[in-house]
Amino acid sequence: MMPFEIFIGLRYLRAKRRNSFISFISLISIVGIALGVAALIIVLSVMNGFQTEIRGRILGVASHIEITGLNNALHDWPLALQAAQRDKRVVAAAPYVTAQGLLSTGGTVRGVMVRGIDPAQEAKVVSIGEKMLTGALTDLHAGEWGMVLGVELARQLGVGRGDKVTLITPQGQITPAGMLPRLKQFTVVGVFKVDMFEYDASLAMIQQRDAQTLFRLGDSVSGVRLKLQDLLAAPAVKQALVQQLPPSMYIADWTEQHANYFRAVQIEKRMMFIILTLIVAVAAFNLVSTLVMTVTDKQADIAILRTLGASPRSIMAIFMVQGTLSGVIGTLAGVASGVLVALNLGEIVSSAEHALGVKILSSEVYLIDRLPSDVVAGDVLTITLISLLLALLATLYPSWRASRTQPAEALRYE
Repeated sequence: MMPFEIFIGLRYLRAKRRNSFISFISLISIVGIALGVAALIIVLSVMNGFQTEIRGRILGVASHIEITGLNNALHDWPLALQAAQRDKRVVAAAPYVTAQGLLSTGGTVRGVMVRGIDPAQEAKVVSIGEKMLTGALTDLHAGEWGMVLGVELARQLGVGRGDKVTLITPQGQITPAGMLPRLKQFTVVGVFKVDMFEYDASLAMIQQRDAQTLFRLGDSVSGVRLKLQDLLAAPAVKQALVQQLPPSMYIADWTEQHANYFRAVQIEKRMMFIILTLIVAVAAFNLVSTLVMTVTDKQADIAILRTLGASPRSIMAIFMVQGTLSGVIGTLAGVASGVLVALNLGEIVSSAEHALGVKILSSEVYLIDRLPSDVVAGDVLTITLISLLLALLATLYPSWRASRTQPAEALRYE
């Protein structure tokens, strides 16, 4: 049998009040909670989507884990490669050579990061091969001195596929005239675009053997790059490799290499969560004014219940049930609408752009032309629990005030 406190609380929630203003304020409170919860879910989903999108683009060029040596030379790299491949969490591994240099053509000079790769192995670790505008990574052949450039770097140099560029390396050579930089001419065989300005404007890729010859590394490489099944397992895999490899090998995962960026995104997400939670709190505490007015309106009912034997605790429970149910209705409505909008946000934004004739997201400014959204169940659950808790807290004072009602005082003018 339903306790009478719940029965009366439900009746008060459903019944049409004599004071329509109280009903209006109650409706506003429920709608306010729903809008606050929905806004919080949508904003956090968009931030999760942006984080996932940018992280995917960064790791499409970088790697999950890198094993490097001292002075940019890893001599025992086959040992590192074998150790990594023994770990079942590692999907692929590829050696690479990296160094800085200057690219020159005509009267234009640009600083670049040169990366020597084995095209067959590199394709298993990163996705640059899928981002080629012209040519392919497989066009890099040892001894042919070919080069693949980022699209922005190629634009700045004014070159395209088939054009010649000169690479100037910091490793000098001694001549009768003194120390002179080494120069080598390359042929552009491809251009890529990963939509990350840092890489599109500064990365030049050449064949690994050519890089070893150019930078006088012999059979050594700069390091080994790893791709994992689960990128979030990178710290754990790193710790496992630290135990197996000699101290002369330095191991870094993507959470360390891009720590500043991802830390900034995480801080921004937390701050947005706090700010939007305050909106939910304001809407939830509107229940205080609603319940206070309800208590005032129901003074006679409270007095009659007290004279019939209802305890102050029961009176308090009645109004807590009424206020909490308002919070539950608002929260569930907000969760349903927020999740529904977040899951279909891309289509909603596209329809709005088409209807208004404007471009909300320009790929030239934001790197992407769509609004990403990633609904995380943990975020939705946290928002739901916080909203319900705030609604419950908002009922305490009005309910306590109702429980302090004295029957004689309430019925004096009835």
